[in-house]
Amino acid sequence: MATTPAPAESKSPPPQARSVLRDIAFLRLWAGTTASGLATWALPFVLGLAVLQRELGAAGLGLVLAARTAGFLAAVAVGGVLADRHSRRAVVLWSALAAAAAAPLLAAGLGRSLLLMTVAAALAGAGQGACRPAFQALTAEVVDAGRRQQANAATTLAVRASTLAGPALTALLAAFTDVATLLLGIGLLWLVAALLPGRGATAVAPDDAPRPRRASLRAEFVDGIREARRHPWFLAGLGALTAVIALGYSATSVALPLISRDRYATEWVLAAAMTAYTVGALGGALVTARLRPRSQGWAAFAGLAAYGFAPLSLMFPVHPAVVIGAYAVAGIGIELFNVPWFTATQREVAPDKLARVSSLDFLVSYGLAPVGLALIAPAIDAFGVTPVLGACAAACFLVPAAAALAPTARHFGRPPAPRDTH
Repeated sequence: MATTPAPAESKSPPPQARSVLRDIAFLRLWAGTTASGLATWALPFVLGLAVLQRELGAAGLGLVLAARTAGFLAAVAVGGVLADRHSRRAVVLWSALAAAAAAPLLAAGLGRSLLLMTVAAALAGAGQGACRPAFQALTAEVVDAGRRQQANAATTLAVRASTLAGPALTALLAAFTDVATLLLGIGLLWLVAALLPGRGATAVAPDDAPRPRRASLRAEFVDGIREARRHPWFLAGLGALTAVIALGYSATSVALPLISRDRYATEWVLAAAMTAYTVGALGGALVTARLRPRSQGWAAFAGLAAYGFAPLSLMFPVHPAVVIGAYAVAGIGIELFNVPWFTATQREVAPDKLARVSSLDFLVSYGLAPVGLALIAPAIDAFGVTPVLGACAAACFLVPAAAALAPTARHFGRPPAPRDTH
């Protein structure tokens, strides 16, 4: 008797991964990270308002901001070690609470005690520095590997949007309240960053389990440096990022206000260029949420090198639209680098050393930025603005190109596995 053959089992495509924006655990972390980013951005802006209202002098502003930077640099390495040694959620909690506690101290010292404001700013910087590597490592715990690039892009998008809308919102609030109240508002943002994120997925050993003897903080940080040295793409990328920040970003930060005033005789070019940079970064974050280039590392280094168009546009008497367009391209490029860079670090670095390697990233790139700012102005006085901008633009183009030649730089680590065509 003939039988009807059973129909061939159809191969259905694998279900799409759930969007990270529908994950409650990530949304809590995203909101906390965004609050910390907004608070970090807002502090120097609000202190600038205090200078305008003559509650703080220009020299005092410089001292307070320098103290915040010193606090950041002192705490970021320690925060990375603690986040690998203990619960990353706990490190986020206590570091953000420290930054929140600094806000009322800043408000209390405003117009009364510069010493109190300086100590409070150092505490705020320490809280900021300690929580940065912990947030990076906590993202790797909360979000699975396949969705981390989308998660990092969403976080960057929120921070950039806050930077774009923040000045207008802060100026509007300043019309109805005083600087001390705005400083307390920054403290509330840090409370959100401290309390909102949930616990990561890392298992915690029971209280009665034997605990291994811990090495010193210095020894554990050195162990993190050893882990970073295992990844040539990371060292090359860190060198390229540091060069672009310390030379390119520092040069444009000093030269753009001068050129806007002297060449174009208006502050409008300064404001428009900085806005274009932020809008470009927003676009770059949107693109990287979905973009998966075959050679991810090379694409990221090309994006980083695009910052060179910013100092290049300031070298010649071009139409202001050229300067604004160059800054938009630079903004797009910086996020084409940042998002894959964070994602690759979370993927390639050993999970128990991730916070320490992230802290090394922040320590080197942020730590050398003030050095660049301090040297650019004397260099402009000695050699002129055009040669300095030309040298910095060349560095922005050439250093990432050289970094792209490092082993494993093409893919930021292991090349992607070949797709199964059967």
